[in-house]
Amino acid sequence: MSPRREPHQGEELHVDVEGRTLKISSLDKVLYPRTGTTKGEVLDYYARISPVMLPHLRDRAVTRIRWPHGVQDLSFFEKNAPAGTPSWVRTVTVPTTGRRAGRYGDVENDTLTFPVVDDLATLTWLANLAALELHVHQWRVGRNGRPRNADRIVIDLDPGDPAGLHECCQVALLARDKLAERDLVAKPVLSGSKGLHLYADLPRRLPSDDASDLARAIGEDLQAEHPRLVTAAMAKAKRGGKVFLDWSQNAGSKTTVAPYSLRGRERPYAAAPVTWDEVAAGAEDPFGLEQQRFDQVLARAEEHGDLFA
Repeated sequence: MSPRREPHQGEELHVDVEGRTLKISSLDKVLYPRTGTTKGEVLDYYARISPVMLPHLRDRAVTRIRWPHGVQDLSFFEKNAPAGTPSWVRTVTVPTTGRRAGRYGDVENDTLTFPVVDDLATLTWLANLAALELHVHQWRVGRNGRPRNADRIVIDLDPGDPAGLHECCQVALLARDKLAERDLVAKPVLSGSKGLHLYADLPRRLPSDDASDLARAIGEDLQAEHPRLVTAAMAKAKRGGKVFLDWSQNAGSKTTVAPYSLRGRERPYAAAPVTWDEVAAGAEDPFGLEQQRFDQVLARAEEHGDLFA
């Protein structure tokens, strides 16, 4: 991403991103007040992390969470490609159910038209819209533009207070073994929020309902074997002090924050792939593993490459 010249405060700037000209604005706007992290730093992060992030966004419809005025202010979900989407941005129209008015006048009919982030220009365009969080489905879009069956499952480990990441790491090791019993290889990713995500590529694509059933079976097995540590129940009242193994993220309409995406938290944490040795350290020591800031995620990618590959 190469600017034509340095901007003055609040000025718009035209940049060339892989042959696309984008209008970038408010580079000095602070999006994370606690750390003073600016929009320019967010754009820089996404540009530098893109070599390892883009392969995991490619061919997946993207839901965004935007913080136009920074994480201390209001945010909103956005599924449909917004008005003014550049003509070169790839989009995909997929079926949904029902019809309802969106929070910001975005009317949802029986289809949704999502952007697909296949290149740095599209990623930069979204970052400029303060789309800090990028969430994706567990299915990809086929060459015909239609959703395919799920090519992976995800298990979202969400701790209920006073449980935390330490307990999530313990459950992650147990879930890894359950996945291995089914010949599935789990890959751990810090959520950038409170918990941990486990992904496993499927040997063949499954309908989303079947993928959800598979994840639910793992959760219920672990709940039966470790009832004081794990719950697979959706009721929030049953999660206190336990790790909720959320299998529902595999539903066709559900999304999970993409690996390497920033999070709209008080500090600029990102969804960070980690090694199983790090997870084991977190399971052993309550302070053995912590959520990662975006600068740490960049440094890790430069040193180790794509741990999620």
